[in-house]
Amino acid sequence: QVQLTESGGGFVQAGGSLRLSCAASGRTIGGLAVGWFRQVPGEEREFVAGISMNGLMTYYNDSVKGRFTISTDLAENTVSLQMNNLKPEDTAVYYCASRAGFVRTSTSAYEDWGQGTQVTVSS
Repeated sequence: QVQLTESGGGFVQAGGSLRLSCAASGRTIGGLAVGWFRQVPGEEREFVAGISMNGLMTYYNDSVKGRFTISTDLAENTVSLQMNNLKPEDTAVYYCASRAGFVRTSTSAYEDWGQGTQVTVSS
């Protein structure tokens, strides 16, 4: 089992940037597929971005393409999500999750989850 801890959330004005980090312990993150998801109260958790084992492939929700970048730092055993040009509709709790195998967009495919970090974007 891997333990995941998110950090980097906060409050930012529209057009601003934040960088989220997902730190893993208990397993080398390079051997896992990692996804970032977000959830707004009353709505389902949605896939935001994913990165394959060893960071070879990346995947994005159409709503964040060109604005968000996911990357792996093997030395730090973390996966980061750089979020630029943030919009009020990006406001949500952001979660990272990991699974063995390939990146999937379904929440049910992921085995381990972090506790989440709040991102609030004001207009």
